Amino acid sequence: MSEVHHGRGYVYSIQYHLVWCVKYRHKLLYGSVDKDLQDLLRQIAEDKGITILEMESDKDHIHLLIDCKPHHYIPNLVKALKGVSARLLFKKHPELKRRLWRGNLWNASYFIATVSENTEEQIRRYIQNQKQK
Repeated sequence: MSEVHHGRGYVYSIQYHLVWCVKYRHKLLYGSVDKDLQDLLRQIAEDKGITILEMESDKDHIHLLIDCKPHHYIPNLVKALKGVSARLLFKKHPELKRRLWRGNLWNASYFIATVSENTEEQIRRYIQNQKQK
């Protein structure tokens, strides 16, 4: 069940299911690339004051269940997660650029949905089972 947080003068519980894909749906997210990506995303989230509740990839896309604060603006949040992770992943794995045209790791689009306490457990299971399809 989602946690209720208290801010200065407000109470909130905000979770999102966030998904985005590798450019051209290339299957690049496995092995050390996948592990490094997940480590980078955790660090970026921590730096931005976001909590990643669940995260899993399936070779060409990644799912996150995140908990954030009311002041987070979703487009900026997604831009930070995708942009910083791409830059740092290319730095750590330069071979990825050869597989992608024009050097973009991520597709420009993404999926985001709010999560309620009624759907949270279902989304957690869905994310956890990504590699088992």
